[in-house]
Amino acid sequence: MAEYKLFPGCFIQNRIPFLEASAKFVFEQVGVSQSAGNFGCCPNPVGLRFVDEKTWAVLGARNLVEAESEGKNIMSLCNGCYQSMAVVNHELKHDPMLKAEVNKVLAEVGKNYAGSISVEHFVRVLHEEVGIEKIKSKITHPLTGLKVALHPGCHYARPSHILKGEDPFNMYFLRDLVEASGATVVDYDQEDLCCGNGVRNADPYTANTMLKAKIDDARIHGADCFAVNCPACFQQMDAEQRNLKSMAAEGVKYNFPTYYVTELLAMAMGKTAKEIGINFHRNKGKDELMKVGL
Repeated sequence: MAEYKLFPGCFIQNRIPFLEASAKFVFEQVGVSQSAGNFGCCPNPVGLRFVDEKTWAVLGARNLVEAESEGKNIMSLCNGCYQSMAVVNHELKHDPMLKAEVNKVLAEVGKNYAGSISVEHFVRVLHEEVGIEKIKSKITHPLTGLKVALHPGCHYARPSHILKGEDPFNMYFLRDLVEASGATVVDYDQEDLCCGNGVRNADPYTANTMLKAKIDDARIHGADCFAVNCPACFQQMDAEQRNLKSMAAEGVKYNFPTYYVTELLAMAMGKTAKEIGINFHRNKGKDELMKVGL
């Protein structure tokens, strides 16, 4: 398998670096070669684009150029980064005028976008390039008995005409990866609901309501925890539960654990919870992990 340039993204590098550690361990175990790149912000696929699309495209293109200089594709650990750079890549490849404008700016720092690489999500790389059977062959401590509710996230497969990894109405890559760990996936009605992170700064009440709805529904269906593949979703679903106290019914506590899919895989491959940084989670899920000997 060809080496990827790993794009962790701002959230992971600045706030939750333990997610990158679990991912790198899993990549090493299954043979995904990756290296760091001289990247900047992706940038944000929603906010900046609708303020100044040209700036958004230039910043995204600069990241693409860094990987192009080594002839390597980018692998993103973040849904938003993946969406932003993949869409920039698509737009520049199909819009000669925008490409010319972007390259005029990049020329000021001695760079030029050619459109010679692709941007991939790590979930697709694990599922399609490594394969579920190889991942299963590395499992030494299956998470048998752990019941997991999935949250793929909004930016993972949309816009689907550009991000063609999965059908957004029939996603199964994350499910297969979680099941490869030995855990059981629990279906619940609110799986496709946004986590609320995208509206938190503008409307905290709505963000909290969305998060509460997901947790309540996952609990009703018997889940022990969430599995996610986006750091922004992780941050919302792990750290922001503290804001749900005022919404909670009497006697109900919100400490529902959220794990990155690579954290579940790393633990199933023999790492302890502490070794991959579960102690840095706000909601560690000690009781839930004890069920599976962790």
